[in-house]
Amino acid sequence: MNSGKMIFSQLMDFLPSQEFRRCVDRYKGNYKLQRFSCWDQFLCMAFAQLTYRESLRDIEACLRSAGTKLYHMGIRNRVARNTLANANQVRDWRIYADFAHALIATARELYIGDSFGLDLQQTVYAMDSTMIDLCLSLFPWAKYRKRDGAVKLHTLLDLRGNIPSVVIVTHGKVHDVNFLHQLIFEPGAFYVMDRGYLDFERLHTIGLASAFFVIRAKSHIVIKRLYSRPVDKSTGVRSDQIITFSGFYAHKDYPDKLRRIHFYDNETNKRLIFLTNNFTLSAFTIAQLYRCRWQVELFFRWIKQHLRIKAFYGTSENALKTQIWIAISIYVLVAIIKKRLNLHGSLYRILQILSVNVFEKTPILEALSDADDQNASEESCNQFTLFE
Repeated sequence: MNSGKMIFSQLMDFLPSQEFRRCVDRYKGNYKLQRFSCWDQFLCMAFAQLTYRESLRDIEACLRSAGTKLYHMGIRNRVARNTLANANQVRDWRIYADFAHALIATARELYIGDSFGLDLQQTVYAMDSTMIDLCLSLFPWAKYRKRDGAVKLHTLLDLRGNIPSVVIVTHGKVHDVNFLHQLIFEPGAFYVMDRGYLDFERLHTIGLASAFFVIRAKSHIVIKRLYSRPVDKSTGVRSDQIITFSGFYAHKDYPDKLRRIHFYDNETNKRLIFLTNNFTLSAFTIAQLYRCRWQVELFFRWIKQHLRIKAFYGTSENALKTQIWIAISIYVLVAIIKKRLNLHGSLYRILQILSVNVFEKTPILEALSDADDQNASEESCNQFTLFE
């Protein structure tokens, strides 16, 4: 039965409002504010993400045209471009980062039983970063090259549901491997990485935490082969060796044994070499684990194409991080709704339906039922259907 609420309000009802208030109180976000609270700011920015607004002026024009509907959307004050710009600039971005992490924790619980293509009980994380190019004259704090600015999104993606469990935003000069310093490794979990994260001391830390890693090796590493295991070459595995490092510094940083797997990929005609500290899984399963790392690349492509994280509404570091974290919150929120409403359509279709129906007073389940129509033509290509 239609409750009379707009779809935007029904969508926001899935948010844990008490958790949001705790995040605001933690950083005194509403201190001495009389109008336009942090919740109003979040709702305006969420509206901008869902409806693909281009600028602050665009947000202001659309919300003002809604008139009396603003109250039913939960926005209690008149929206002004300067007010929203000031809120993005001065209100602590950590409010929205903490709130996003609360949503992430909820989403991971919902998707914990999902499969990611391999029959493994352990949690598997894919680790990578993506660059967002910026104009250095507008974002002088975002140092990257002499004439270029950029920020990096360092991400640890839980492959069960493609939920970003850890996201850190830095300027472009920060090397990927420094992300490993920020993580607390989960015992028994797998961390799948590209060779940009190859640092033997940090990899040894993963092993000491009783966790496992799968990483692509660099060609110049000097090793000592201890013995080889039998392999089935029909699977693409060419060798499975137990090794130690011969180089002085490499052996000092990683004194334990490692497993070196040589794999030939027929699809790409490439020869890949992986290093792992797991000695129980088959060599082919290790290679398949690395193939699953591609999901984090798809995640980056997806959010860049379908969320507003390439064009920003403010130029300060606080405004940029606020927008990124609210975008991540919306991504995770829609993933939560998809699971709780038992929808089977792609996340892309759900967002597209929401974008043109935010002011409608239709029950959200009824509005999103079209997202489950598997016979409808998909506008996006297959590589972006992360939730199929």
